[in-house]
Amino acid sequence: MTTLMDRPATTPEEAAPRHRHRRGPGWEKIALGVLLAGTAVLYLWNLSASGWGNSFYAAAAQAGAQSWKAWLFGSLDAGNAITVDKPPAAMWVMGLSARIFGVNSWSILAPQALMGVASVYLVHASVKRWFGPVAGLLGGAALALTPVAVLMFRFDNPDALLVLLMTAGAYTTIRAVEKASWKWLALTGALLGFGFLTKMMQAFLVLPAFALVYLVAAPTGIGKRIRDLLISGLALLVSAGWFVALVSLWPASSRPFIAGSTNNTLWELAIGYNGLGRILGGSGNGGGGGGGGQNTSFGGATGIGRLFGSSMGLEISWLLPAALIAMIAVLAMTWRAPRTDRARAAAILWGGWILVTGITFSWMSGTIHPYYTIALAPGIAAMVAVGGRVLWLYRAALAARLTLAAMILGTAVWGWVLLGRSDWLPALRWITLVAGVIAAVALVINFNPLKARKLAVVAVLVGVLSAGAGSAAWATATVGEAHTGSIPTSGPASASGGGMGGFGGGGTGGPGGQRPSANSSGTQSGGDTTEGSGSSSDDAAAGAADGGATEDGAAAGDATGGGRMGGGGMGGQSTNSELTAALKATTTKWAAAVSGATSAADLELASGTSVIALGGWNGSDPSPTLAQFKAYVAAGQITYFISGGGMGGGGGQGGTATETSQITTWVSENYTATTVGGTTVYNLTTAG
Repeated sequence: MTTLMDRPATTPEEAAPRHRHRRGPGWEKIALGVLLAGTAVLYLWNLSASGWGNSFYAAAAQAGAQSWKAWLFGSLDAGNAITVDKPPAAMWVMGLSARIFGVNSWSILAPQALMGVASVYLVHASVKRWFGPVAGLLGGAALALTPVAVLMFRFDNPDALLVLLMTAGAYTTIRAVEKASWKWLALTGALLGFGFLTKMMQAFLVLPAFALVYLVAAPTGIGKRIRDLLISGLALLVSAGWFVALVSLWPASSRPFIAGSTNNTLWELAIGYNGLGRILGGSGNGGGGGGGGQNTSFGGATGIGRLFGSSMGLEISWLLPAALIAMIAVLAMTWRAPRTDRARAAAILWGGWILVTGITFSWMSGTIHPYYTIALAPGIAAMVAVGGRVLWLYRAALAARLTLAAMILGTAVWGWVLLGRSDWLPALRWITLVAGVIAAVALVINFNPLKARKLAVVAVLVGVLSAGAGSAAWATATVGEAHTGSIPTSGPASASGGGMGGFGGGGTGGPGGQRPSANSSGTQSGGDTTEGSGSSSDDAAAGAADGGATEDGAAAGDATGGGRMGGGGMGGQSTNSELTAALKATTTKWAAAVSGATSAADLELASGTSVIALGGWNGSDPSPTLAQFKAYVAAGQITYFISGGGMGGGGGQGGTATETSQITTWVSENYTATTVGGTTVYNLTTAG
């Protein structure tokens, strides 16, 4: 009787070269070309419909195109008053693109789309090396059609670059494992170091899996394996540390304030606001967000159900059950295999990626948003492809066919559940379920799959199509929607149900959130929309520590007149033609100062000028101080103070918000208020 421990007709190590020889290089190239071309169309189609996307980062890209210092530090404004609340690697890419092609929606959004195409290629290449071109194409397609991937590779948050760097790190780790190459492993460390400069410690979530797979599977002695890992760690330290050292050594008086920190250092930003604050929650400079497990407005309640819940489920979980089944199955099948077995190594690599990242996202008590889950997409896509290929090689064993059928059936049933959360395309829900059941049954019926190969192939093809249909449809519908603001969500705007609340909870506006309104000037009005079960105050608290985003109440609607955004607006300062004209006419270093980063970003993009964001994104950054602001005014460096602003421009949270309050009071007591286009403005060049 055949068991899972019996050697299959073709091992994973043998499968790739045999498969290439049988199919021929022409077939592979054509198929890969179709995959990459299709991905490019999917990610680039009608891209400019989203306008600036997240105006917070778009404004930083504009600043980088205007000032090399702003580009280097990732400043929100070309005058270099304050940075964005992330390290600048993503802004380096967008800023260079804007400098070369001009500041426009396409030049800012297109780099992320191209990063998505590159990530799909890298997943394909990584899986193909050990498991053949069919598995590689399946893995690449699974990533390309993951809804959150389609969403974020068409958006200007740092997540696109982060995923590209982590996926490239997986590829270089695979190359390192093959021949115990310290050079490839050092490149892995360098890539993750730049990942740190993209979104800080989130890049390190894949480190345990990368290190473990090399330690277990590299074909060399334990001493050399440990030495190579130390070299890789040194490469990581250098690639990330040079910028940390630069910021530390650069005189604080001649560089922008490091937003999100309390003491103007990158170290504090990494450990606090973007580090432990995300994991543990709590107080501090906005980094913890709702602390103590209470920040459920955007990601859902903490626990094992979060990734499957109403906030995150439609973004990432379509293939997650299949990936977990595949990981367990491959590890069980290779339990007694040699140490260097590649199937087990792949399960450690991709499965470890899923487990560490998934567990972190599931239980982190600080701020988390559904789009963070794009960091899981490459691991899930690759693990499903690897598991499917390995189980196919062992298909003579009933246990292998049962497991493969479980992957197909589990995906079909879960897709049925996910599609049931909305009333969108109800027929698709049942078609995929029925097809999945038929394919699963066909795989486990009592026949010889080695002799009845055509029937088995048809069953698998039907299973793959049924498993991917729901995710692909939801992902494709995402392309047809404009996305602006700070918390974009995937899917069609017409879908209802689902919501953005906690696990299993309902909410307003459906899985895609609400479509914001546009005022007469074309900008989104800063309304009182809320997300899911969270109140507006909850939204403000969570958005304050957004992992690379702002609550963009007055987002890039300048160009689009509104768009899909998962979170509610936070009352950001709306632009108007008169105010924009006044800012354009200024000649000072900063055209204006306004409370909050969202308001400042919108004004910058509308006018092309530099605007100081008082208090940073959430009003809690101690920059500028009242003394600094007075010095700027005395030196004639600011023309206007604009009253108002909102969250991400309004009030802030915590004690340091008093800096902005003190500045507001000082301005109102010493300067005369005027109205420009319905907005209260103080001219700081003329004393009141």
